[in-house]
Amino acid sequence: MLAGYLTAQNGRSPGKHQTAPAGRAHDSVDFQLGKMKPNLNRAWAILFARLVLGLIFFMAGVMKVFQLGPLEHARKYFLPFSDTFLPIWSLWVMGVAIPFVELISGTLVLLGLRTRDALVALGAVLVIVTFGHLLHDALFNFSGHVIPRLALLLFILCFPREEDRFSLDQILAKNAREK
Repeated sequence: MLAGYLTAQNGRSPGKHQTAPAGRAHDSVDFQLGKMKPNLNRAWAILFARLVLGLIFFMAGVMKVFQLGPLEHARKYFLPFSDTFLPIWSLWVMGVAIPFVELISGTLVLLGLRTRDALVALGAVLVIVTFGHLLHDALFNFSGHVIPRLALLLFILCFPREEDRFSLDQILAKNAREK
């Protein structure tokens, strides 16, 4: 489709190393590889999404670990689900573990270190939270809590790791390649 557009624009098909005309929305397409070239705007977008998501989970983890405390977090937010089919021990385990997962994974996302692993862990937290809310209220409104976090998480996950230029993962990988 894009090749057809370029042929219509300049009368010839894109060559081996030819790219789309500058200034067009598709000027970052590399026709030889069929992949998107690194783009500074995408790098900034990923950085800002990563920083916002990392801060949301990091600050939640700080509050739950250092202010509320993991045991009180479990009592307050997980034990109310003891009236469901879930075993009490699982409520305690999840209630105590999630604050640490949020704190550690939020920190990793902020830094851009082991970002994919941290995002998968935070995605699991979102699934657990969603499941829990649905146990008590099948029509729970997720638009203010789960959906924005999930949208940022999916946005970051959809890009190749190489696009996150401002992450520690990329800085470390670049240093390793230069050695």
